[in-house]
Amino acid sequence: MDSKVDPPRWTASQSTRTLLANVPVEPEIHFHDPETGSVGSLGSDHEDSLPFSNSKFNFPFSNGPTSQHVGPPAGTVSYPPRPRAPVYIGGAEDPVGMETGRSMEVERVRVERPVQQRLDEYVVSFNKNPGGGGGAVGLKGNPGNGIFLTWKDLWVTVPDKKGGRRAILQGVTGYVEPGEVLAIMGPSGWRLGDNTRRTGEILINGRKQTLAFGTSAYVTQDDTLMTTLTVKEAVYYSAELQLPDSMSRSEKRERADVTIRDMGLQDSINTRIGGWSSKGLSGGQKRRVSICIEILTRPKLLFLDEPTSGLDSAASYHVMYRIIKLAKQEQRTVVASIHQPSSEVFELFHNLCLLSSGQTVYFGSTSAANEFFSLNGFPCPSLRNPSDHYLRTVNKDFDVDIEQGLGGRKMSTVEAINTLVKSYNSSEAYREVEQRVFEICLQGGRRLEKKGSQAGFITQCHVLTRRSFVNMYRDLGYYWLRLAIYIALCLCVGTIFFDIGLSYGSIQARGSMLMFVASFLTFMAIGGFPSFVEDMKIFTRERLNGHYGVGAFVVGNTFSSLPYLFLISVIPGAMAYYLVGLQKGIDHFAYFVVMLYACMLLVESLMMIVASVVPDFLMGIITGAGIQGVMMLNGGFFRLPDDLPKPFWKYPMYYIAFHKYANQGFFKNEFKGLTFPNDLAVGPRTITGDEILRNTWQVEMGYSKWVDVAVMIGMNWSIASIFVDDPSRRLLSVLHSPSSNALVVIHLRPPLPRLFLTALLEQTKLLSEEAANQLAMEIRSIKLREAHKNSNNNGAGSFCSIL
Repeated sequence: MDSKVDPPRWTASQSTRTLLANVPVEPEIHFHDPETGSVGSLGSDHEDSLPFSNSKFNFPFSNGPTSQHVGPPAGTVSYPPRPRAPVYIGGAEDPVGMETGRSMEVERVRVERPVQQRLDEYVVSFNKNPGGGGGAVGLKGNPGNGIFLTWKDLWVTVPDKKGGRRAILQGVTGYVEPGEVLAIMGPSGWRLGDNTRRTGEILINGRKQTLAFGTSAYVTQDDTLMTTLTVKEAVYYSAELQLPDSMSRSEKRERADVTIRDMGLQDSINTRIGGWSSKGLSGGQKRRVSICIEILTRPKLLFLDEPTSGLDSAASYHVMYRIIKLAKQEQRTVVASIHQPSSEVFELFHNLCLLSSGQTVYFGSTSAANEFFSLNGFPCPSLRNPSDHYLRTVNKDFDVDIEQGLGGRKMSTVEAINTLVKSYNSSEAYREVEQRVFEICLQGGRRLEKKGSQAGFITQCHVLTRRSFVNMYRDLGYYWLRLAIYIALCLCVGTIFFDIGLSYGSIQARGSMLMFVASFLTFMAIGGFPSFVEDMKIFTRERLNGHYGVGAFVVGNTFSSLPYLFLISVIPGAMAYYLVGLQKGIDHFAYFVVMLYACMLLVESLMMIVASVVPDFLMGIITGAGIQGVMMLNGGFFRLPDDLPKPFWKYPMYYIAFHKYANQGFFKNEFKGLTFPNDLAVGPRTITGDEILRNTWQVEMGYSKWVDVAVMIGMNWSIASIFVDDPSRRLLSVLHSPSSNALVVIHLRPPLPRLFLTALLEQTKLLSEEAANQLAMEIRSIKLREAHKNSNNNGAGSFCSIL
C-alpha cells in the first residue's frame, strides 16, 4: 500500500499564511448582525481569528515546523483555531505562487456568524492538581444535555483467506459535537462477519457509557414504513409507542404535530405513504417521515445512513436542510454517511470525514477540504462537484491514473491515496483533531441517564394491535385476497363432494375432504407471506431503535389477526361444511370451525417464524411450503401411522406435525356417532364410526377430540414463544454497511440487510465491550452446563460433540 512518491511539503518560509500576508489586498471578514440585519466587516485587527491568514501560524496541512503551541499553557486564555471553522476560500492569484508553479485562489472570506460570538464560544479553564497543571476546554454556550462523541485510534480487523487478519479501519480518530453534522464519505465498504476484532476508544462525553432509550436513534437507508397508513397515523402511532405513559395522549399528539411541521410535512399529513399497490408520498417525503419517527423522543445523537440515496437533488437538499436546521436549533449531534451529495448539500455539512481503504484521508471542515486537495496537487476542477472529485480521487476500485496538479504528472489511485493520507497524518489539522479529542475527553461532560422513559408494555401492545389491525384492513393482500381464494376453494370442495351421503364410499370421501381442509386450506397462508415480510422489516427497524420488544410485537400482531382469521375460518368453512353435508348438529359445526381456526393460527405463527429467519419473500414462500409439505406427509393420511418408518418419520416427525392432531380431531368430530353400510363380503352388515376410526384411520381413541384442539393451541403458543425468545437473537453479530467505508456496528439483534455506521453505534446504543464479553461468557457457561447434563446421560461422546 505504501508508495515511494513523497507528498508535497511546505516549509515555514513558503507557508500559505506567509503567502497570504504578502497579498496586497487585505482580506476582510463579513458577518451578518442578527439584531440589526446589517452586514459588517472587520479589518486586519481581527486577522488572527482566521485560520489561514495569520503569518504567526503554520498552514493546517503543512508539514513544516509550527510556532503554534498545542494546548494552551497554564494560566492563560486562548482561542485555539478549529478545523471546522466556517471559512470559504477561493480565487485571487498569488504572485509568489505563480513563480513556483502553484496557485491558490482567494476570492472571499465569509463568516456566517459574528466573530466575537464565535470567539466567545470557547473558554479555556484550568484545573491545578498535585501532579502539575492541566487544562480543559469547555463550551460556554453549550447546553448541559448535549452529547460529544469521540473515537480515537479505532481499528477493525477481519480474518482473510490466508489465515491472517485484514484491517478494515486503520487508526481512525475524530469527533462530532452538539449542533454539528458530520458527513462520512468514502468508497463502498465491507460486510463483516462474527469474527471481527475492534480496538480503540469510543467515548460519550469523554466516558465509556451506554445511552438510554430516546437519547440516540438512527435512520436506515431504506424507508421501511407501513404503506397503508397516512403520515399523521404513522407518526401518531410511533409517538404513542415511544413517548412515556406519563404524557397524556393529547401531549403525544401535540409532539407528533410539532415534529411533522419541523420536517415540512404538514401539507401531506393526510396522505397515505403508499407502496407497490397504491401511489402515495414521494421519495423525499418518505425519508422525512422516517426521520420524523426517529426524532419524536428528541434524541441528542442521531445517526443517518445515506439519507439522500435515491432522492433527486432538490429532495436531497430539503431533507438535509431540515436535519441540519434541527441540529442547530436543538443542539443535536448528527453523524451521517453520505453518498454522492450535490454541491449544495455538501456545503450544508459542518465537518467531513473522508476515508479510503480504512484510512483517514481528511477530517475537518468541509469548506477547507478543497484547499487540502489543491495544496496536495489534486485541485477540484471549476465545474465539478467537490464531493464527486474527492470520491473519484480516493476510490481505488477503478484504478486509473490521476493527473497531479504539481507538474502535471500522472500517478495511480493508490499513490494518490498514500500521498493524501501521509499529508493529512503529518499536518497541523491532524494534530488539532487529536488535540480537540483530548480536550473533549479531558473536560468529561456529564453522565447520561441509564434508564430511558417510554410507553409501558400494555400501552405498546394496545397501540401495536390497533396499528396492525388498520394495516391488515387496508392491505388487500393480507387477508381479503386470501378470503376470496378460500371462498373459491370451498365452493370447489362443496361442489365436488356435494351431498356426500352415508354410503360405504363416503368413508374415504369424508376423510379426503377433511384432510384437504386441514392441509391445503391452511397451506394457503403462504399467500400472505409478502405482507409478513414487510411487517418483519418494520419490526426489525423499530426494535433496533428500542421502540418496543418482541413480546409486544407478537401480542399485537396475534390479537390484530384474530378477527380476520376467524372470518376466513367461518365463511369458507360453513360453505364447505354444509355443501358437503357433514354430520348434522351445531356442536359438530362449531368444533369444525374451532379446529380450522386453530390450524389457521398455528400456520400464521409458523409463517412469522419463517419470515423472521428468511427475510426474502420468494425464499420464504419456498421454505414455508417445504415445511408444510413435510408435515402433510406425516399427518397420518397419505401414510397411516402404523405404516410410517419408526426411526425418523414416526418418532418424532409424526408427533411434531400439526396435521396429525388436526386430522384426528376432524375425524373424531365427523365419524363418531355415524353408522355406515358394510359393502365387504365378510363382517357385519354395518360399520360404526368408532370402528372406522380405529381400523381405517388408526386414530388414537384414548382421549377426547377437544384434547386435539388444546394441543393445537399449545403448539401455537410454543411457536410464538420461540419467536419471542429466539436464542440466536441474543448472540453478537457484526455487520458493516456495504455502502459506507466508514463504520462498523456490533449489536444484539438479528442480522439486518443494510445496517449502519460503526462501532460508534455499538457504544452509543447497545453494549459496552465489557458487557459484550460478559454476555459471551454467560452463553458459554450455559452451553457447558447443558453439555455436562448430556454427558451424564449419554456419555463423553455427546459432551465432546456439543463442545
